[in-house]
Amino acid sequence: MALHFELVTPEKLVRSEDVHMVVVPGAEGDFGVLEGHAPFMSTIHDGDVQVYKTEGSAPETIQVRGGFAEVSEKGLTVLAEHVEG
Repeated sequence: MALHFELVTPEKLVRSEDVHMVVVPGAEGDFGVLEGHAPFMSTIHDGDVQVYKTEGSAPETIQVRGGFAEVSEKGLTVLAEHVEG
């Protein structure tokens, strides 16, 4: 089972892949998303998105600045104002 994850900026699609879990820096606190998560929307603050490609793996960290995160039946989409790197 996998979660479809997309990371998008106003300029381009940065990532589109199936992963195990993603932890997002939500405005009201960090939250983790696995496949099957209930629909959810949140603003995000400047911080690190942690992408776990497989269960038990070390996370890959992606720095983002501002934006929104949406969890739907299709997966997780992070619409970031800016992505570092």
